[in-house]
Amino acid sequence: MTGPATATRVLVLNSGSSSVKYRLLDMADGTRLAAGLVERIGEETSRVSHTPPAGEAGRRERGGPVPDHAAALKAVAEELARDGLGLDSPGLAAIGHRVVHGGMRFSAPTVITDEVLGEIERLVPLAPLHNPANLTGIRTARALRPDLPQVAVFDTAFHTTMPEYAARYAIDVETADAHRIRRYGFHGTSHAFVSRRAAALLGRAPEQVNVIVLHLGNGASASAVRGGRCVDTSMGLTPLEGLVMGTRSGDVDPAVTFHLRRVAGMSVDDVDVLLNKKSGLVGLCGDNDMREIRRRIEDGDEPARLAFEIYVHRLKKYIGAYYAVLGRVDAVVFTAGVGENSAQVREAAVAGLEGLGIAVDADLNAVRSDVPRLISPGRARVAVAVVPTDEELEIAGQTFALVAAGRGGVDRGA
Repeated sequence: MTGPATATRVLVLNSGSSSVKYRLLDMADGTRLAAGLVERIGEETSRVSHTPPAGEAGRRERGGPVPDHAAALKAVAEELARDGLGLDSPGLAAIGHRVVHGGMRFSAPTVITDEVLGEIERLVPLAPLHNPANLTGIRTARALRPDLPQVAVFDTAFHTTMPEYAARYAIDVETADAHRIRRYGFHGTSHAFVSRRAAALLGRAPEQVNVIVLHLGNGASASAVRGGRCVDTSMGLTPLEGLVMGTRSGDVDPAVTFHLRRVAGMSVDDVDVLLNKKSGLVGLCGDNDMREIRRRIEDGDEPARLAFEIYVHRLKKYIGAYYAVLGRVDAVVFTAGVGENSAQVREAAVAGLEGLGIAVDADLNAVRSDVPRLISPGRARVAVAVVPTDEELEIAGQTFALVAAGRGGVDRGA
């Protein structure tokens, strides 16, 4: 091929401690070209799953050891090359990386340099389980394509617009500042994407609407978004604060930690594991799958019923709190796995809030769909909506916009 070629493709990488999730998108129209997952990195039972442009019908899977992230990204490159979409493709404009924690330094997508890498590494104490894995993915991808723009998109960035009175904890200021203790929030790419899509669903610009977004997956968070800007969110210094989650407790009296240390002899690490991995729904009833919990409730299971009620009660408290924070609410929006698929959670979360203008229409709420939709009664004062999230598309969009703006368009000779 000769002549100039416009590069419009973005590869999105989400590198975890033992996995790499990826998606290749054409930002000319947002089309997903390929996607996949490399899981159990470092184990003999590693697996590569790849969905090509043809979709699920052409899905490929292969097993065998993938010793490290370098080997994982090599496997990703091989799978893409089989579809004619390799990392050496002239159509590839950039690689976008999900980075969990950007602290207060990074409030927007950022082209990755050695200096940026160093700052992400300095933030590791704030996200010890996530940022190291993100860094590994970035370094590996940069080694494979050192000539290609690579962009970090931060989970925390959307929440940096919170006012200080919402972001600060009421602890000694010098101690807090010395150790960067404040509320950062997470799931920011999802909250940004969903709040904009909700505004579009209402036929209005993001700057014109106030939205409460409920991102309900195994991890769960709520945000209050005023005119397109986050003004409060439920997660804090870490993803532990806030809503009841699959395995995380959410809000809990900090003195629980001291009590367990003194009375039960538990170490700090023991309490960390308890609150992050053995609490939430799984701690309450032994299951963190909402579908299984609902099945157990239908069978008369009391622990499952109580777990569901605790989960919903916390949700309802945050809806009410963020209604007060915003003053006027145009929409309450459900998203992510539970939010998009559990009609029972949506119905229970807004039950009794009719006085605030919040309610669902039973028939609309029961419809299963993968498109944004309203589930509130006609002429409701506050719209209730279901908006499927797409964090990869959001990362790709932010990455492409940044790179294209920096180059006045992303064009390369082939």
